[in-house]
Amino acid sequence: MPHDCDVLVIGRNCVDTIWSLERFPAENQKAPLSFECREGGGQGGTSACCVSALGGRVALKGLVGDDSQGNFCRRRLQDFKVSTQHLQSVKHAKTPTAQIFVTRVSGRRTILYEPSTLPKICLDVDDNQLLQAANVILLDPETTYLVDRVSALKSPQSVLVYDCERWREKVDRMMQAADYFIPSSDFLDSPQLAFNNLPRMQKIRRLQEKIKGQLVVTAGSEGAFFPHQGNLFHVAAPAVDVVDTTGAGDNFHGAFALAVARGFDLFHSVRFAVAVASLSCRAFGGRNALPSLQQALETAGKLQIEAIASASVAF
Repeated sequence: MPHDCDVLVIGRNCVDTIWSLERFPAENQKAPLSFECREGGGQGGTSACCVSALGGRVALKGLVGDDSQGNFCRRRLQDFKVSTQHLQSVKHAKTPTAQIFVTRVSGRRTILYEPSTLPKICLDVDDNQLLQAANVILLDPETTYLVDRVSALKSPQSVLVYDCERWREKVDRMMQAADYFIPSSDFLDSPQLAFNNLPRMQKIRRLQEKIKGQLVVTAGSEGAFFPHQGNLFHVAAPAVDVVDTTGAGDNFHGAFALAVARGFDLFHSVRFAVAVASLSCRAFGGRNALPSLQQALETAGKLQIEAIASASVAF
């Protein structure tokens, strides 16, 4: 049976206020702000906007409060033509917010976020059709606890992609359930993995041994790394004029999920995701510089895939 949507995203939505400054001050110091903007945020919401901007059919399952911030989240999703049919407004609840300080010269950011007081996202029998209709299901870090429920309800043909931020309850279960397990390189230093002072290449190899599906490791401005058939490959990020890196990781996951849904192989999926994530850094906010599909494909086509270690040297 054909799927009704390319990607179902399940995850967090919030409101980001983004501030630009020359240099982030040390403690007990101050610095002037030069720019401010407000944008919808959250890993799930931004990933869904990315899929839609690239021409994908996307559904979003999530929660917001019934406040002005929640209305803003919903409106910005709709601006990107993301269906909000499954975005629930929780009565008398507060939509979480984040303050993001972007250093102008580097585009790097410091995030102060408000922990969500919203209830956990629940999946019930009414969501069965939603899960069955998705070609790819993308779970963001906030929904790690849903791994068993999603695995039970999804179509056997659906692909599960997991955005891994840090060690959480049921991450070990996700390692066995996800078809694609995509952490940042920071996750390799999690104490629970006990990789200690191993070189990064060795950490990637050891993590792949713990994972049933395919591992892809994002590395910010360095691009992404992934093991395949005993080799370790690297896709370097293209040169872009970086303004703000907010949401780049979310856009990587959204683009990767869409690439898988469209039948791209592993190598093309990683190149495509690196291209989209990099191009999204050209403006403030995680969504304002998302490329068109054509722009993304053209940039991805110029990226090289480098084999940096092989089984013969036991990377």
